[in-house]
Amino acid sequence: MRLLPPLLLAFVAGCATIVGTLQLDDRYGPPDPARFDHPPQPVAGAPDYWQEVRPLLDQRCVSCHACYDSPCQLNLTSYAGLTRGANPKIIYSSVRLIADEPTRLGFDALTNAGWREKGFHPVLNEREQTPEANRDGGVMYRMLALKQSHPGPDRGPLTNPDLDFALDRDQTCARAENFDDYAGKHPERGMPFGLPPLTRAEHQTLARWLEAGAPYTPPAPLPADVLAQVADWEGFLNGDSLREQLVARYIYEHWYIGQLHFAAAPGRYFQLVRSRTPPGRPIDLIATRRPYDDPGVPRVYYRLRYTEATQVEKTFMPLQLDPARMERVRQWFFAAAYPVDALPGYLPAQASNPFATFRALPVEARYRFMLDDAQFTMMGFMKGPVCRGQVALNVINDLFWVAFVAPDSSETRMATRLIDSDIINLQLPAEHESTAGLLAWRDYSKLEKRYLETKSRLIGELKKSDLPQVSDLWDGDGQNPNAALTVFRHFDNASVTRGYVGERPQTMLVIGYPLFERMHYLLLAGYDVYGNIGHQLATRLYMDFLRMEGELNFLAFLPLKDRQPVLDFWYRGRKEQTDRYFTDAAAYFPRETGIHYRTGDHLGELYRAVAQRMAPLRAPALDWKKTGLTPAEVDQMRRLSKIHGIPASVMPEMSLLLLRRPGERLQIVSLVRNSAHSNVSQMFDEEERRLPKEDTLLALDGVVGAYPNAFFAVDPEKLPEFVDAVARLGDEAGLVKLTDRFGIRRTDPRFWPLSDAVHAEWRRTAPREAAILDYSRLENR
Repeated sequence: MRLLPPLLLAFVAGCATIVGTLQLDDRYGPPDPARFDHPPQPVAGAPDYWQEVRPLLDQRCVSCHACYDSPCQLNLTSYAGLTRGANPKIIYSSVRLIADEPTRLGFDALTNAGWREKGFHPVLNEREQTPEANRDGGVMYRMLALKQSHPGPDRGPLTNPDLDFALDRDQTCARAENFDDYAGKHPERGMPFGLPPLTRAEHQTLARWLEAGAPYTPPAPLPADVLAQVADWEGFLNGDSLREQLVARYIYEHWYIGQLHFAAAPGRYFQLVRSRTPPGRPIDLIATRRPYDDPGVPRVYYRLRYTEATQVEKTFMPLQLDPARMERVRQWFFAAAYPVDALPGYLPAQASNPFATFRALPVEARYRFMLDDAQFTMMGFMKGPVCRGQVALNVINDLFWVAFVAPDSSETRMATRLIDSDIINLQLPAEHESTAGLLAWRDYSKLEKRYLETKSRLIGELKKSDLPQVSDLWDGDGQNPNAALTVFRHFDNASVTRGYVGERPQTMLVIGYPLFERMHYLLLAGYDVYGNIGHQLATRLYMDFLRMEGELNFLAFLPLKDRQPVLDFWYRGRKEQTDRYFTDAAAYFPRETGIHYRTGDHLGELYRAVAQRMAPLRAPALDWKKTGLTPAEVDQMRRLSKIHGIPASVMPEMSLLLLRRPGERLQIVSLVRNSAHSNVSQMFDEEERRLPKEDTLLALDGVVGAYPNAFFAVDPEKLPEFVDAVARLGDEAGLVKLTDRFGIRRTDPRFWPLSDAVHAEWRRTAPREAAILDYSRLENR
């Protein structure tokens, strides 16, 4: 059989779409993109959006359709995302030569007509409003109906080759006009894709709502005390003095990514945005690529905009606003007297360099502001737009600890001198905005080298009493658990948790203010997910420098003779000839440590000393205390955490182990595989650098990570058998057998009830952290 060439196929598909459009227009009239800009009011007998429809969308749809990596950009976390519709253009692209125009929901267009101009097509019927038209002209209705007609198997793995679960798969974004052709070619691609169908009752709820025209009512009004707190914070962030304006800009550029909330309204969230209008007037949004781009107005106002979007774990970064936080910010930035003689501008070369932009603000104030919620800041690197994709994340190890230099240490005082004398060498790749040359990263390599030369010279001037001691690490002032963080990389995504997990990490970073700030502006504030390949390459390679700088900061706590062997072990087989400050530990920090070691295992002793310093902040659950498990079950969890080598390497990156006793609550345990590599200094050929015999497995209470790869449901009395089976794993066939016995596959009728139980239990035990998990990485075995 002779295949048609791609151009001819595209032509045929285009003709089919045109014919389909004419047929729908003849039957139901032309589409009106503005139809849902003023949503239809509730219809008698139709399901209620907030009570019946929104919960179903959250439980069955949002787990795949949220954020930048939503298939076809269809974001179902809000009504605005549903009415915006779908777009076949892929956001995450490593081959773009020119930056794309952004398509951020809630920012880059505020009407559905505006989204149509940006290439989005509707998934709701925008033609004549009748039940028949809403069925025939609605992609969402027809996708759900297709799944009901072709539900797929109810056991075993999915074997249909038309069901591709790869993240980089080719997208086919069906339109109402060509849906018959789509359904004929892909009958098993109904929604939910590659998962069990909705129950009949669930399907009827959504079908009746769609037939009624997708009616909507605004969310319930916010409580009066919340509105009062919003007014207080907007007043605080919009003072008229130059110092108040500069501090507000600094806060905005660090908090804009978060979901801000108040204790009086759990589950209701706000975004910090820039507006042309002051508090007390409707927000006139200023939408720019980056938070520090030129707003185009003489005066910016910082406003709290309510968002009704459902929160998803892969982007959820909650931050509570309260009087205590406001008072801390006041003390840091306003208690001391210092001048702010002029406000900085927004030219990219300056605005992308926070050390130049905020030079007038005290370094200690900025650093304490970031430390106060260090997990929030680190989560921005993991949950922001840079986070998605293996090439973006293979710049970090699978398991590492993070500690921070104390704000009152000699290191921080040296950092202040360093920033004042070396601002020009602290420029970041984002000064090239979103379209950078492929070799732009070389310029930043030279700048980093000059910065490290200056830093090394200042290190050489330290007094003996200022040489590194474990007491130089911030201990959270005895009460802030953000002082000790563990970062997990799960191949193409990552997560961060408070406290040190595991007995010994793969590596460790010690971060001071200049490094922390550069990470934020490199990976979050200055990163553009719509940027070109040069921008992405420069960001990734510059992060190499920052990671290695953090690692060398940690190695400075070791005796001088131990540093190079540890560094060489961390970078076994490194091919690139990196600057000597990164390959020669003595060149970076040429002085001896200030620590007197008592054992022969200096690295192990250092890890234990750091962990001991942070012990008062450690959550009991990290040691399986107060988790609800029996002593025998805790023993099994510890057995799981001792599994290493090939058995650990066969396990999924991140899986959820679910224990349920009849009549009792579900117990959720995260099983995290930590993949070992000879080094993480190369962008490609990761498999060649894998060291599966050094892999480890960790069992952790609760949910860690946003993208589970597998579910295992185990009766508590069978837990020892499950652990035995994991410990015996040797290959893929063994994992298939483990899944046969304990797994909940994509096809399993128990999948959705179990998913509901997981989310309900997570909300019960961690109400401020729980959000919707993403199922796009679920394995199919």
